[in-house]
Amino acid sequence: MKILIANIGSTSFKYRLFDMTTEAQLAKGGYERVTDYGDAIDKSLAEMKASGALPRLEDLTAVGFKTVLAKGIYGCAELTEDVLRAMEQMNDVAPSHNPPYIAGIRKFREKLPRTPLVGLFETAWWMNAPEAAMRYAVPEQWAEWGVRRYGFHGASHRYIAERVHQLLGGTDLKIISCYLGGSNSVGATHGTRGVGNSLGMSPQSGLPHNNRVGDLDSFAIPFLMKQHGLTLDQIVRAMNKEGGMLGLSGVSNDMRDIQEAAAKGNARAQLALEVFVHSIRHWIGAYLFQLNGADAIVFTAGIGENQKEIREMVCAGLDWFGIRLDPQKNNAYQRGQEAVISTTDSRVKIMVVPTNEEIVVAREVKKLLESKP
Repeated sequence: MKILIANIGSTSFKYRLFDMTTEAQLAKGGYERVTDYGDAIDKSLAEMKASGALPRLEDLTAVGFKTVLAKGIYGCAELTEDVLRAMEQMNDVAPSHNPPYIAGIRKFREKLPRTPLVGLFETAWWMNAPEAAMRYAVPEQWAEWGVRRYGFHGASHRYIAERVHQLLGGTDLKIISCYLGGSNSVGATHGTRGVGNSLGMSPQSGLPHNNRVGDLDSFAIPFLMKQHGLTLDQIVRAMNKEGGMLGLSGVSNDMRDIQEAAAKGNARAQLALEVFVHSIRHWIGAYLFQLNGADAIVFTAGIGENQKEIREMVCAGLDWFGIRLDPQKNNAYQRGQEAVISTTDSRVKIMVVPTNEEIVVAREVKKLLESKP
């Protein structure tokens, strides 16, 4: 059973091909600055054919997608036209994510009309979180319309939880996972259940992201419209394209550039780092209370794996909780490793674990296909 996992961004296309009889990765690749998903798909299929990973299109069992949000759909689902329309209904909530995914999926349908297309929605891991953790204090009618917390990055937080259970042993661990990259979230898991996620109704919320604001008081929007004459479209664009680490630092949306600028004395860049870390610590603190402690705090994704300074800032001054980072282990960590970077006497394991969202999607696609009569 060969399953292709397609990761679609607004201007990017990445893929991994798995043989799900063994979970072996057969091929990977991708393109940046994509303007035509159909062309990117053709090139990717040609690459896999030339390498021998996928000699014939008929050998492809399914294509899986790390889909984000659809109205009324939260788990793993075949991407029928009805499901795509449910995704379109949430385009205003996920404007940077849903439209490119929908466009890419429809291009795949044109290229591979007989191959099942399946999406694992990023909300799936949080389906069984406590209702109190997922509700806003809004009128009940709003909740019925879908105004609630959904949580995202589910495939990644699930992978981290399952992998940490394997690494540390046990079946009922309390894990706080910090997914830090271009998009960011802190998630809490207890055993096999997602307990909470810093992202709320939209991928716009929670921690500051590269270009996206993160948490914002809702009354900032009417304030900007009424007192400064901004239109709703202008505000939405600024929140998605001009905010986050870019808006704070005034330098870049890339953490490396921001750290370099801060080291040279740029006050706004330094503030951006401090706001970012403050937000991460805020959510870790919330989940330490919600879980009644933690067995592990885990860093993953581009910033989580690469930026030792961020890990150090996040873990600073937590001795009262018995959470102690080992500076030597932290400094020596090399990306791609799975490592414990806490001291031997730390009450909580501090870890770095590279994520693998694609294998989680592939497993769920396989499970869905095998459940069909």
